[in-house]
Amino acid sequence: MITIGVDVGGTSVRAGVVDRYGTVLDMARAHTPVGETSLDDAICSVVSTLARRHPVSAVGLAVAGFVAADRRTVMFAPHLAWRGVPVADRISARVGLPVVLEHDANAATVAEYRFGAARGARVAVLVAIGTGIGSGLLLDGVLYRGAHGVAPELGHLCLVPGGRACPCGKQGCWERYCSGTALCTTAVEMLAVRPDRSTVLARDAAGDFRGVTGRKVAAAARDGDPLAIAAMGELARWLGQGLAVVADIYDPEVVVIAGGVSESAPLFLDDARDHYRALVTGAGHRPLARIRPAMLGDDAGLVGAAALAADTALAADRA
Repeated sequence: MITIGVDVGGTSVRAGVVDRYGTVLDMARAHTPVGETSLDDAICSVVSTLARRHPVSAVGLAVAGFVAADRRTVMFAPHLAWRGVPVADRISARVGLPVVLEHDANAATVAEYRFGAARGARVAVLVAIGTGIGSGLLLDGVLYRGAHGVAPELGHLCLVPGGRACPCGKQGCWERYCSGTALCTTAVEMLAVRPDRSTVLARDAAGDFRGVTGRKVAAAARDGDPLAIAAMGELARWLGQGLAVVADIYDPEVVVIAGGVSESAPLFLDDARDHYRALVTGAGHRPLARIRPAMLGDDAGLVGAAALAADTALAADRA
């Protein structure tokens, strides 16, 4: 059985034809439009393009937003136009295929569990570090979505009471200290108090901090820039501290670090593991989670969505 997985992001709509082994056979993409109808059109366009080329049986949509427990409706998506919209039914009616919805981090968690870094784990947590933090939790191979379909929102655990303001309305959320955005903020704060123009990062900024990006900080750290290395060290510290809290709550067997920032894992992951080991409750007297970088990269969301679509199609065939 082959299905289509679609990663509906804030900038692009990426669709892939995926087989039962998690292999992406074909791809199509479109720019993410602003309007609700235009967004539906873009998804239907990439799905129809692929469906004309392959005998697909179902479609899975991975969405960066709150998906209702029945996986039919997008309740809220901060970077997309949908608000309380029955997206699955609307898209299904237009493309003539069964459609299921899933939160993008949940979909990535499924993909890493079935085909990647969390394969076979009884309890697995995925932490997707990008602009913010997305997260997923699998218990004995089953996604935990909470009572209303929106769990877990680990990025909004409050680690620093009264800390940096978060767009969610709270202060001190984990993602304000451990994300691509947080890495920029930390670097800018360091540049403001340590205006040493001899560092690569300081020369790049040249007094205009708008030019500081997470990719630039990571690149400077790879080149040995001491300020950038210090900023990456702060990211590692907060990652380890947050994972210690996550371990206290869920006691996972495996934690998978995914998202764009995970591409720079060699710069911070070993340090983060050290912080985690030191801070987890019962340190030295309990088994620790294996903390691994993701294996499926940018395709994890669409691969997981396609796998969930295949599950739905198989269940319908058996009914």
